[in-house]
Amino acid sequence: MDRRPTTDSSGVRPFGYYRWVVCALLFFATTINYLDRSVLGVLAPTLRAELGWTDQEYGYISAAFTLAYALGFLFAGWLIDRLGTRFGYTIYLSFWSLAAAGHALARGVVGFGFARFALGLGESGNFPAAIKTVAEWFPKRERAFATGVFNAGSNVGAVLAPLLVPWLALTWGWQSAFVVTGLVGLVWVLCWWPVYRPPTEHPRLSPRELAYITSDPPDPVARIAWLSLLPHRQTLAFAVGKLLTDSIWWFYLFWFPLFMKDQFDVDLRSIGPPLITVYLLADVGSVGGGWLSSFLIGRGATANAGRKIAMLTCALLILPVTMAPHVDAKWVAVVLVGVAAAAHQGFSANLFTLTSDLFPRKAVGSVVGIGGFAGAMGGFFMNLTAGWLKEHTGGFAVMFALAGSAYLLALIIVHGLVPRLAPAKLGMG
Repeated sequence: MDRRPTTDSSGVRPFGYYRWVVCALLFFATTINYLDRSVLGVLAPTLRAELGWTDQEYGYISAAFTLAYALGFLFAGWLIDRLGTRFGYTIYLSFWSLAAAGHALARGVVGFGFARFALGLGESGNFPAAIKTVAEWFPKRERAFATGVFNAGSNVGAVLAPLLVPWLALTWGWQSAFVVTGLVGLVWVLCWWPVYRPPTEHPRLSPRELAYITSDPPDPVARIAWLSLLPHRQTLAFAVGKLLTDSIWWFYLFWFPLFMKDQFDVDLRSIGPPLITVYLLADVGSVGGGWLSSFLIGRGATANAGRKIAMLTCALLILPVTMAPHVDAKWVAVVLVGVAAAAHQGFSANLFTLTSDLFPRKAVGSVVGIGGFAGAMGGFFMNLTAGWLKEHTGGFAVMFALAGSAYLLALIIVHGLVPRLAPAKLGMG
């Protein structure tokens, strides 16, 4: 039997696996990223009772994070390009880790607001740094898979938070939850700094693996001017879609524990299973939504029909979440929110894929950055609105009505702006 290593379509043998060590570090960084941002949501009912916050004040605190995260998106990629991934990732992760731990020193609304703003600025650097690292360490044929691997850390972080945070808070006080989860990031930095170098400078990378990593032809020199993307209806369609739907995801992330406390008296000891259920269902939806559009296209549907039928299916599955504040059984509400979170991820997967349908590869990163800014700004306004509505209506009915209807509205707008997925005609700059 011939046991010689196989070659891929480039003719280069993929010897070596050190690039996957780098990908593992990206996975853990993204896990820490979502773990740190989720701590406040898990502790929200406890902190509201202990520190005397109103719902509107909690909305201000949560909005501080999403505002900083949105603003950070505008320059994080630019800064990472100039600092380089080794130094840039170290700066960003160290900064957000210290900001996360610094929550333990805050007491009033203003102090927590500053801590959340600092955390949002720091965390905005994770995805630009991770995506750039993948581009440096993986040939194009492996980049989508490598990105999927490290992005799985976001779901792992969201699941770890309800497992670790209640135990830490109940054992050593709520301050310990911020300190311990924050300092974990500094442990990551201690691993990253000695391990990471660009592939061409790395002493532990074999010549054969380096040849495989660099086997793609050079990228074209021409670039697309960032400002030239803004006037196009394709950019607007993606940005509006993110604005409307990401705001709902931020609502689940920061307000679901308070909803469970106020509606079903779920406390810190019992919040774990509901939160874990929601995020595990979200994992299923992320895979399922992408699979559905690929299945339809494989059966002969156009990309336009496949993407939009999948998005419509997800939008319809989300509609029942409007009933979550009106049911009497706790686990019925959890399932309604979990299915909506799953459908959100499926909708989002197809919305992201539209960027590669509508734009050349060299423009996709910039368009995603514009959409990321819009989505985080949606989260900013949602947090402000949620706090005000909870304060003035005494419940969550209006917010869940918005959560149920936002996706159909987003799809109508996307379809109105790009009815046939016509690629944008871009100028070069």
